[in-house]
Amino acid sequence: MQANLARFLLSATALAALTLPAQAAEDCGTVSIAEMNWASAGVAAWVDKIILEDGYGCEVTLVTGDTMPTFTSMNEKGEPDMAPELWVNAVKTALDQAVAEGRLVEAAKILSDGGVEGWWIPKYLAEAHPEIKTVTDALKHPELFPAPEDPSRGALFNCPSGWNCQISTENLYRAYGAEAKGFDLVDTGSAAGLDGSIANAYEAKKGWFGYYWAPTAILGKYEMVKLDAGVPNDKAAWDACTSQADCPDPKPNAYPVSDVYTVVTKEFAEKAGVAMDYVKARAWDNQTVGKVLAWMDANQGTNEDAARWFLENYKDMWHGWVSPETAAKIDAAL
Repeated sequence: MQANLARFLLSATALAALTLPAQAAEDCGTVSIAEMNWASAGVAAWVDKIILEDGYGCEVTLVTGDTMPTFTSMNEKGEPDMAPELWVNAVKTALDQAVAEGRLVEAAKILSDGGVEGWWIPKYLAEAHPEIKTVTDALKHPELFPAPEDPSRGALFNCPSGWNCQISTENLYRAYGAEAKGFDLVDTGSAAGLDGSIANAYEAKKGWFGYYWAPTAILGKYEMVKLDAGVPNDKAAWDACTSQADCPDPKPNAYPVSDVYTVVTKEFAEKAGVAMDYVKARAWDNQTVGKVLAWMDANQGTNEDAARWFLENYKDMWHGWVSPETAAKIDAAL
């Protein structure tokens, strides 16, 4: 009898050991997260994976994603469960409809600053010339931004070939009358060429003036100042002219700030429990993301490497996204 009781207790203990983790994971369940094919979104997906697994017992699968395919799949099929970094301007009308009809939920504005585009100059030059605060101010000083082919003229570095920002930069170059003010529009050819032009200028502490966007590794490594366009964004003019290749008479305009949200399916929002509180709470600024991406670039790290570096080095930030108990679990697992 005692032997049978002992065997029963041993079996019950073993069964409990097997079922408890499953029950813990069941609170959050299985989660599929889109790992988008650009750096900031890829790192965000891994931050979510680590926090949801180690902090909330979720079982997370990452799936390859991109803005339009991921949104369409979430909207029509309810999968993946989560897009950590969705640039919603591109899908705004359809997203608003999906939210209104109860298919999708907007959670955190993950990039608290939004996605930022514009014309920038190095911080050291902005500090040396505090009078330069706007695009028009910079265009008064071609001598500060010598062109590579003709140093007697100024250079405005364009967006990489084939990108829509190449069209908008060309239109704004015309809108501000930059050619008549002594500036050449410099074709950098590629993202690598654009990055190299900034790196070369910084290393030589020379003037640089041109298009860039945030958050990015380059702006995490090299401190740049975005110039004020001098006018507010006119969305109608932007959509009809500034962003169009055949714009006949462009006017000065400010680049729009892109809203960047975490979007989840309604099913995930309802099943995730307290894990949804984390998804609603977490957001990071462009400067932080830039620093993480700069570390990733310098160390040839993966998305996972960069996510773990962020979790190790920015605890003051992400501890505010979760409860103290959850933070302790994640810290113990790192």
